Amino acid sequence: MTGVRTILHVDMDAFYAAVEVREDPGLRGRPVVVGADPRRGRGRGVVSTASYEAREFGIHSAMPISEAYRRCPDAVFLRPRMSLYSEVSDRVFELLRRYTDLVEPLSLDEAFLDVTSSRSLFGEGPEIAAAIKREIVEGERLTASVGVAPTKFLAKLASDLQKPDGLVVVPPGREREFLEPLEVSRLWGAGAKTLERLRGLGARTIGDVARVGRARLVRLFGEAAGNRFHELARGIDARRVVPDRARKSLGRETTFLEDVDDREAVEATLFELCDQVGRRLRHAALAGVTITVKLRWEGFQTVTRQTTVAEPVNTTERLWPVARPLFRKADRGDRPVRLVGVTVSGLVHAAEGQLSLFDGEAPTDRRVARAVDRLNERFGRGAVTRAALLDRRPR
Repeated sequence: MTGVRTILHVDMDAFYAAVEVREDPGLRGRPVVVGADPRRGRGRGVVSTASYEAREFGIHSAMPISEAYRRCPDAVFLRPRMSLYSEVSDRVFELLRRYTDLVEPLSLDEAFLDVTSSRSLFGEGPEIAAAIKREIVEGERLTASVGVAPTKFLAKLASDLQKPDGLVVVPPGREREFLEPLEVSRLWGAGAKTLERLRGLGARTIGDVARVGRARLVRLFGEAAGNRFHELARGIDARRVVPDRARKSLGRETTFLEDVDDREAVEATLFELCDQVGRRLRHAALAGVTITVKLRWEGFQTVTRQTTVAEPVNTTERLWPVARPLFRKADRGDRPVRLVGVTVSGLVHAAEGQLSLFDGEAPTDRRVARAVDRLNERFGRGAVTRAALLDRRPR
């Protein structure tokens, strides 16, 4: 369908509590409550996050700690460690920004992504969502739930339906079918008084709201709210994903399913990552001067090496001759490789960087790269590829 967007809503599962359980595996399976005051039943603190085990007792965010203790006195009550959660959040968001520049954070643990323009590089929305979930598990040992849909409203609804570790897709053209059975309380912007009025109209589901005429909704709630409810109930939501800051770097990394001894295979993977990063830079009209190679061995020991080049680059022909020596400099050679990655930073818009010695004349590598990009955009991802990438790299 021409013009249909692909929006993801990524929501970390019980984020603060999940981080605490990761840090202390002895908490696994126990009800964990992260709040402002960990003292047993005393103080005026509120619940920041409750683990899913704690939620079985009816404990939820914003509940007074005293009430949470009353419901489950045997729960583990922890003071929030915001600096730790922020560090983890930063790494997760950096991962998200490897798939698209259009990332709109909503909090430390959730964000919208517009991956419409990323599909030619990373696959369709469900593939991108699955890859993000997998990378979060591998990199952070945490889970996230993701909704995939043509709009922000639908994507956010979808991410909440199969928590934890869920992946729900709303295919284009099936928006009304998806919304039909959902409780009216899931309608965005509908508070307690609004819900009371909607139920007074006999609307128990979002599908029921869709059958209420626009004019009636406007009379009841005013023009702005009435029109909004009318459109949302039909799956219409024109809001765009609005990123909050300019991109500072762009990179890709791969975690192998099994640790790899074969250095030629690892270098082949690094070559492919350079090719992917170059394509994404060109797609975003960016180039960069600092190249960083990341290497992780078994046991999660990680090392990085970086260098800065004289002119901004955004093609494989310019990235690979820099990345390969960095990899060899970082590699110990005596241990299997778990992860390899490459990042380009010090970004400038392609028009701003001195990318050519002659005004208006791009170097051969950039002209060839742009031609390949256009062919792949027209005929599909992989229509034109490098001979060096025909052999499958290790998974």
